[in-house]
Amino acid sequence: MSHAPSGTGTADVSFTGTSAPRPESAPDSPADGARRPSTALVTGASSGIGAAVARRLSAEGWRLVLNGRDATRLRHVAQQARASAFPADLTPPGAELRLARFALAHMGQVDLLVAGAGIGWAGDFSTMPPSALEEVVEVDLVATLRLVRQLVPHMVEMGSGRVVLVGSVAGVVGVRGEAVYSAAKAALGAFADSLRYELHGTGVGVTLVVPGAVDTPFFDRRGTPYRRSRPRPVPPERVADAVWTAVIRGRDEIYVPGWLRLPARVRGATPGLYRRLAAVFG
Repeated sequence: MSHAPSGTGTADVSFTGTSAPRPESAPDSPADGARRPSTALVTGASSGIGAAVARRLSAEGWRLVLNGRDATRLRHVAQQARASAFPADLTPPGAELRLARFALAHMGQVDLLVAGAGIGWAGDFSTMPPSALEEVVEVDLVATLRLVRQLVPHMVEMGSGRVVLVGSVAGVVGVRGEAVYSAAKAALGAFADSLRYELHGTGVGVTLVVPGAVDTPFFDRRGTPYRRSRPRPVPPERVADAVWTAVIRGRDEIYVPGWLRLPARVRGATPGLYRRLAAVFG
C-alpha cells in the first residue's frame, strides 16, 4: 500500500501475474461453535500503508488475507501478521475474481476490504509514457473498482461490512507533476461518495482515507524523491491508525494528518483563491 502525493466523516490520527498464484495459508480457523473473528482483505499489503494496516488489524485479532505483487515482501508481512498471502497483480481482468474467491473460501466471509494498492509517476504529463499512464490508472483505480464490485454484493447479502479506499490529498487538490495520479485518486474519491449513497441502508459502509505524504517506498518506486518541505511525511502506522478509526467509528472520510482538510476546504469554498496560491506555492 504505498502511497501519498508529492505534496497521498474526518479525523487526525498506506501487483504481478495473470494466473492464480499459490496462496500461503494462515493458521486454521477456530473450531465450530467458536466466535469467528472479524475478517479483512488488504491489498497493497507487501509494504508501506498496507503492511502497517495488516499489522494493526492482526494486533486487534482479525483474520486476514493479504494481497500484493511482490511475493517475497508479502510473505514476510503475512508471517508478521499471521495472515494468508495471495501474491498477484490485480490489473489483468479476472485477477480480482480469483482473489475474492480465495478470500471468501478461506475465511468464509469478508467483513472489511482495505483497498490500498497504488503506484505513482512524477513528471510533466506531456512526457509521460503511455504505458505509465495506463499502469497508474489500472492499479490506482480500475483494479480497485473491479475488486470492490466482487465483494460488495457479498457484504450486502450479509447486511454488514466496510470498504476502505486509500485515496490521496492529490486527488482532492491536484498536485503539479502528478496529473494522472491526481486524476485517478480524484476518481476514487468520487467513487467512494457515489457508492456510499448507493449502499445507504444496507449495513455496508464506505470510507475514504486521504493521506498526505507518507514515509513509504512510494517515492523511490515512482522514480522521483520527495522534496517538498510541507507536508512532512508521516509514518504509515499513522494511516493504519486512521483506517482503524474508520472501522470502529464508522467514519466516512479521514484526512491524515487532519490539517490537510484545510486546503481541501479552501479549494471548495474559494477555488479561484486556491488556484492562485497553488500557482505560487505549488
